[in-house]
Amino acid sequence: MIYQSIITCPNCGAAKTETMPDDACQVLYECTSCGARLRPKAGDCCVFCSYGSVPCPPIQAERSGKPDNVVCGRDH
Repeated sequence: MIYQSIITCPNCGAAKTETMPDDACQVLYECTSCGARLRPKAGDCCVFCSYGSVPCPPIQAERSGKPDNVVCGRDH
């Protein structure tokens, strides 16, 4: 499981490495450069899945065929 993801702000292009929570999907992220409040794109469960270099841990687990006990906010 990868817990670090680089979030790139679609407004200003700033990129920052962030640690993802392993027990929930993060639905709000504030860009530390321009202050934009990012929310997931339609169909994505969290900001890491929309703007990150690595999807969130629940999605990683789902894709690997080893879903854990974490319930992702996305409709399945």
